[in-house]
Amino acid sequence: MKELQQIIQAYEVYKSENLAMALATVVKVDGSAYRRPGARMLVTQDGALTGAISGGCLEGDALRKAQTVIFQGKSMLVTYDTTDEDDQKFGVGLGCNGIIHVLIEPIDLNDPKNPIELIKEALSDRQTSLLLTVFSIPRSKSEQIGTVFLKKGHHEYGSTDKIPPQLWLRLKHELKAFEGGKSQIHTFEDLEDISVFFEIIKPVTRILLFGAGNDTIPVAKLADILGFELVLIDGRKNLATPARFPQAKQIIQGAAEEVVGQIETDLNTVALLMTHNFEYEVVVLEKLLTCMVPYVGILGPKRKTEKLVQRLNSKGIKVSMENVYAPIGLEIGAETSEEIALSIFAEIKAVLNQKQPIFLREKEGPIHEIGA
Repeated sequence: MKELQQIIQAYEVYKSENLAMALATVVKVDGSAYRRPGARMLVTQDGALTGAISGGCLEGDALRKAQTVIFQGKSMLVTYDTTDEDDQKFGVGLGCNGIIHVLIEPIDLNDPKNPIELIKEALSDRQTSLLLTVFSIPRSKSEQIGTVFLKKGHHEYGSTDKIPPQLWLRLKHELKAFEGGKSQIHTFEDLEDISVFFEIIKPVTRILLFGAGNDTIPVAKLADILGFELVLIDGRKNLATPARFPQAKQIIQGAAEEVVGQIETDLNTVALLMTHNFEYEVVVLEKLLTCMVPYVGILGPKRKTEKLVQRLNSKGIKVSMENVYAPIGLEIGAETSEEIALSIFAEIKAVLNQKQPIFLREKEGPIHEIGA
């Protein structure tokens, strides 16, 4: 998600300078690759790069092809076959053992429906969006339809003019039946093997960080590195300040009873209770139990959480522990504040991605799921 944010920021700068640009998008991967479909890289006419489509091995060649796309004003589909043992043709030994299909599209600065403008719209609020990118591997040398359509809630953006009428009829049916949990790639073999990348774009993960002590500073820093949206909440005005937490998008100061009415939550929001103040967290946890948040992490020993639950039970409040993770974090032997922050975000990613944490060396099959 941070990559998309960086691309949008760079796009706005380059647009103000009237620089020609192209957008490279990984649209399909067969086998193993460093990046998966949805990885993007913005390229300017003078060779500036934002984002990445690989671990650094494909960017040079993609840059040259993107500049060709900018010059010609026509999109192209490029295929990198890294299953070839003689992969020195890209300048380095890739070792990925996969086939990577990259769509490169020119960006028309005068088109309010260009691919980056659609991505901007997708990230403009906290709704989940569905972005359609249309391409054809068998006709890779022909101009591609590209990233042309966005659906967000009941609203539609972009243009379907380039989509063949028969395909659009099928896509409208697919859109109605689409289960928006995961991105998918559909290939319509009866329509000249045209492929469509149905890409789910979720809102930025919002972190409600309750606690402004020194131990939460590494949490704020790591949230910023990951591109998460940080909301800091604490009753201590001398600690909950922009000077201490410049990464916070919002700082809410006040007593627990005051702040709980100001927080906003959704299915892409997680909460971290790290105040070291039992009474404060009793009030906060009571509020969070009424919200649709997939993850509530509580710092401290199990006994503390048990006491929190007992206090709420004594008030007649039934506590479901389904989305409560306490003690917070994965067991990685964390000791310092920085290491604890690492364990917390590892757990958050596992929960949001519905993954059971394991050592990758113990996983059977490929690292990434086949398909998207």
